Amino acid sequence: MLNELKNAWKSAIENELRSYLGADDIPSLAIGQPPKADMGDVAFPMFPYAKLARKSPAAVASDISERLAGQHPEGEMVPTGPYLNVRFDIPSLSDAIIDKALAEGDEYGRNDSGKGRKVMIEFSCPNTNKPLHLGHMRNDSLGEAVSELIKATGADVMKVNLINNRGVHICKSMLAYKIFGNGETPESTGEKGDHFVGRYYVRFAQWEKEVEEAVKANPDIVNDPSFMNPDSAAQDMLRAWEAGDEEVRKLWEKMNKWTLDGLFESYSSMGISFDKLYYESDTYKLGRGEVMRGLDLGVFKREDDGSVQVDLAPIGLDKKVLLRRDGTTLYITQDIGTAVKRHEDWPFDSLIYVVATEQNYHFKVLFYILSLLGYKWADELHHLAYGMVNLPEGKMKSREGTVVDADDLLAELSKLARNEIIEKGRENEVGDVDETGRKIALGALNYYLLQVQPQRDMIFNPKESISFSGNTGPYLQYTAARISSILRKADEESFEGIESSGKLLVNDDEKALVKAIEAFPDAVSRVADSYDPSIIATALYDAAKTFSHYYHDNQILKAETKELSLSRIRLVKALLCVMKNGFRLLGIPYLESM
Repeated sequence: MLNELKNAWKSAIENELRSYLGADDIPSLAIGQPPKADMGDVAFPMFPYAKLARKSPAAVASDISERLAGQHPEGEMVPTGPYLNVRFDIPSLSDAIIDKALAEGDEYGRNDSGKGRKVMIEFSCPNTNKPLHLGHMRNDSLGEAVSELIKATGADVMKVNLINNRGVHICKSMLAYKIFGNGETPESTGEKGDHFVGRYYVRFAQWEKEVEEAVKANPDIVNDPSFMNPDSAAQDMLRAWEAGDEEVRKLWEKMNKWTLDGLFESYSSMGISFDKLYYESDTYKLGRGEVMRGLDLGVFKREDDGSVQVDLAPIGLDKKVLLRRDGTTLYITQDIGTAVKRHEDWPFDSLIYVVATEQNYHFKVLFYILSLLGYKWADELHHLAYGMVNLPEGKMKSREGTVVDADDLLAELSKLARNEIIEKGRENEVGDVDETGRKIALGALNYYLLQVQPQRDMIFNPKESISFSGNTGPYLQYTAARISSILRKADEESFEGIESSGKLLVNDDEKALVKAIEAFPDAVSRVADSYDPSIIATALYDAAKTFSHYYHDNQILKAETKELSLSRIRLVKALLCVMKNGFRLLGIPYLESM
């Protein structure tokens, strides 16, 4: 349909450009979108060909238009300055586009381009010393959305989570609890386990400051036999853990369980799930054998100080230590082994790591090392890097307890949504106000986090995200609920013996909605390739905005004729199909009433 026509015009214009320029090798013709409906439905920029033709882009557009006149019946050429635009007869295509969307229903937008491929996606990867915060939520929203988008191409997807449950940061929470806990538990305090343990991580940081101030006031205190340096004590506890100390291990197991119970309660409320869990306590030694094998292969080198390093000059970086001189491993050593283990567990065709941009160096090095070790699948490793999430008042800091807690944020958004429902007097419409508020909050959160391109930093404004107007999840949910209401009322109307016709859908908003419906499958394909869910978010918002304008200016159920009403009902029904399918991909709950 439209895509086929656009590609046919692209091919025809490129062929004519070759003849016009007298050259077979020309730049590929870009396909764009005119800024206004009266300029056409597709724009082909002539800028790349102006220098070759020794004419202005506008002159090239005019010349090619004249040369193609009458040669391509399906579409009207509209030269617009440096662009050769084409206008299509959208109403004549409407029935086929709407029929396809309605016939495919929940499957509309899906394709089989990824069929037979196995894609593993690692995301979340929390530490077991604190609860999830807003930064994790962006990670989780991205991981879930990209997983669903790749599934929509027919690929087999495995979602994995590496639980960071060992290390000195874990020992800091454990040590603070051991010293200051007085035997309290999540049950005795009524706290979620992850919040409980996280409180002791913050307490450790406070203790460090207390000791630092005490030493400043009395430097001789360090000579007191009872003096304890927090950082040294945490390192001692880590060594005891690695040595298998029974008391330390029991405390570790208890506090890890508290945290994990809390984390998975949060995952459940946010609609996050995983197919397989990996634990750092099981994986942190896996890479040593791979490093030793690299030594044997000659791709790594043992330095004079006894450490094992890799030369990264071929990728423009300095050397990297893989094993310290005392033989201990580093984080990258673990990641080498974990990647190999994962491919052994589930031989993936592609592995995507959803990790913040701060780790760009780490993954560039990791992927290069795995290729040096001879793993062909290293070429199919991808780092989906995402930017920081900050608050209007600045950056979050876990150690200082200034992060936005995931549970608290979801609760706050749910409360704001419930208040909005009550203020509008919609309690009877929505039924369960608390559940509806939770779903609106989840839609607000996921949409706000996904509407921005992953690599960009963003500022999260809770009150802005929950607004029922503007570029927000609740606005999209409200638009879908309004369409649902129209369709419920349409079911009460009689259209017996009436035939619809897409040729009646002639105003600009109707044409724009038809194009939005037709473009949805292509948007899904592009997102699956680019790992950028903001493409879908933007498409949904643009469609919702167009519908709102259309609904304001046009009657649907009470149009001039029954034929026009039925045609418009079919149009908005197909639009609702697109919105519901897009919601599923982005983790936005669909609500029939709001």
